[in-house]
Amino acid sequence: MHNINEQFRDWVIAKRREFHRIPELSFAEFRTQEKVIEILKDLGLNGRPIANTGVVATIQGNGLGSTIALRSDMDGLEVTEEVTSMNREYISQHPGFMHACGHDAHMSIVLGAARLLIQQRDNFRGSVRLIFQPGEEQPPGGAIEVIKEGGLEEIDAIVGLHVFSNIDSGEIKFRAGPFMATSNIMTIKITGKGGHHLSPHLCIDPISMASRFIGCIQADIEKRVLKDRFILGFGKLAGGSQFNRTPDEVEILGSFRTFDSKDTDIIEDTIRNTLDGILDEYKNELFQGLPMYELEIMHGYPVLVNDPVFSKQAIAVLKKHFPIVSEDIEPFFGAEDFAHYLEEIPGVYMGLGTRNVEKDIIEGNHSSRFDIDEDILVRGAEMLTVIVLDYLDHPDKYLP
Repeated sequence: MHNINEQFRDWVIAKRREFHRIPELSFAEFRTQEKVIEILKDLGLNGRPIANTGVVATIQGNGLGSTIALRSDMDGLEVTEEVTSMNREYISQHPGFMHACGHDAHMSIVLGAARLLIQQRDNFRGSVRLIFQPGEEQPPGGAIEVIKEGGLEEIDAIVGLHVFSNIDSGEIKFRAGPFMATSNIMTIKITGKGGHHLSPHLCIDPISMASRFIGCIQADIEKRVLKDRFILGFGKLAGGSQFNRTPDEVEILGSFRTFDSKDTDIIEDTIRNTLDGILDEYKNELFQGLPMYELEIMHGYPVLVNDPVFSKQAIAVLKKHFPIVSEDIEPFFGAEDFAHYLEEIPGVYMGLGTRNVEKDIIEGNHSSRFDIDEDILVRGAEMLTVIVLDYLDHPDKYLP
């Protein structure tokens, strides 16, 4: 599409490495915010804060027209980065924190697209809003704050992407309709009656009840929801303090993900029914009101649904410019608060592959050895630029 020179490639890689060195947790991206504003200023753009640690800026074309947004997330993770054969020049300078999910790549890709679009601003009408959003990794996420503060005002459509470690480097994959899952956190506190193991008849064992629940809930849900339509897992089971005493309570922490709000409701209902049945079996007439449980389910990001019309046109345009563009990818159980934007305006969220076995870039997102094939940074910037220019030229083809 463009005559991308070596200088541009070096620039976008350098920006990614600058961000990689300074990972910051969700809603604490202060240095990252400064860096984004500094780079935008060098490009001739005025970046302003939004959602506390986020940034927005606008590229104005040569006349009135539609406005499309490009969004990047900004936050890193609480992961200690391991030294590898590749990252010695740009390893995290913030001990205990790391860009282990590729948000450093996302920022540099959007900035790269901005640089390419600025070079062509005389050739398109309308404008491009750049959104650098904080707090994607931490529900309820930063997208809600961006929306509340007017980040989508006067925007007609939005585009985002994520680097995928399970897709080969440079491949572009996404699908119309549901693409990513909704995530839900469940906290369960089961209260029984504590006592010495010598007198089990005077105890109601919450560890036993919790174990029964964990052991059967997957099968109970599968009776009502197809097993390829949800995932469920447990991350914490806590209770008790000594080897010979039944504790009074146990806490279970877990999560489940679905692609449909109806399935979410069915799973929540099944969790309650299963708990009711198990606790009913453990009732002891000596202890009225016991056992009991408290269930709290925090619904996370909604299902990410790519607009069908926008997706169809975006796929068609990308196929003209890039060798491997696929729309047959199955829905992905990751969750993304980009879903909030797509509930407000049409748009698309895309996957860009970064897996490269020859370069030993095979670690999954969130790994302490995660890295990207930096060759994809130019590809990502080109992807976004291609869609933006086509959209601003023919917005009617993208909108219902």
